[in-house]
Amino acid sequence: MSLVSMFKGKGPSGFGYGSTAEDVTEGLDLSGKTILLTGCNSGIGKETLRVLVKRGAHVIAAARTLDKAQAACDEVGGETTPVACELSEPTSVQACVAVVKALGHPLSAIICNAGIMALPKLHLQHGYELQFFTNHIGHFLLVTSLLDQLADDGRVVMVSSDAHKGAPKEGIQFDNLDCHRGYSPWANYGQSKLANHLFAKALAKRFEGTKKTANSLHPGVIHTNLARSMNPIARVALSIGAPLVLKSIPEGAATQTYLAVHPAVAGVRGKYFADCNESYTSAHGRDDAMAEKLRETSERIVAELT
Repeated sequence: MSLVSMFKGKGPSGFGYGSTAEDVTEGLDLSGKTILLTGCNSGIGKETLRVLVKRGAHVIAAARTLDKAQAACDEVGGETTPVACELSEPTSVQACVAVVKALGHPLSAIICNAGIMALPKLHLQHGYELQFFTNHIGHFLLVTSLLDQLADDGRVVMVSSDAHKGAPKEGIQFDNLDCHRGYSPWANYGQSKLANHLFAKALAKRFEGTKKTANSLHPGVIHTNLARSMNPIARVALSIGAPLVLKSIPEGAATQTYLAVHPAVAGVRGKYFADCNESYTSAHGRDDAMAEKLRETSERIVAELT
């Protein structure tokens, strides 16, 4: 338990900063539910996989390679289906979609957990900045390709971050998605996390009049494999501070697990959560016009590449 979790109380949901994924699923029977999870092989993704399986769910567990997905599934046991999904490569995402559709199970939830963070140098993928392409476009393609597979009351859970508040001052830089005007590791990471939230917001609008939901969340600051791309000095600083101020992995997995399966949030859509309670976004995160423009831009990018 971190120092912070010792002093932060619980919110209106009955859960809070120190709640774990096991806490928020206590007493729930998820038998008969199928959930697709990206980034299943490490960090909060692996803990989410473990807890969902422990509660009886069938988890379609996606990782960058089939070997990584299989290893995670072997470790947790239970009812799982490993699948490869390299989010930065549309052909891999499409292959994952084909596997999920072939299984034929309605999806109770899609948890978009995978991501990369704060790449020290600019990398391009298919002509777009890699964090935006991986964290947003890859998940956009995956989710929109599986909307027909989503159960009537299915949930889409987008793992965003409070880092979205550090996106460029104009929000999504639609005229700079290749960073020809400059690149910043943290600002561009923030842009990708803003995109994750705005995608959930656009989906929530699309789901109006149905029982389907889409929400986004800040998992907390956690020392996981997501930091693998950070520069060495930043990684060392993160490691030193970890015992005092960072969430544990079980705590970090709580909010996405809560949004995916807890009965209390059935029917809640278009919201941003932190510590298993509704929270606040930046002004850009409340911008419906930006969310709509992002949807249109993402559809165009996907159409060009698939």
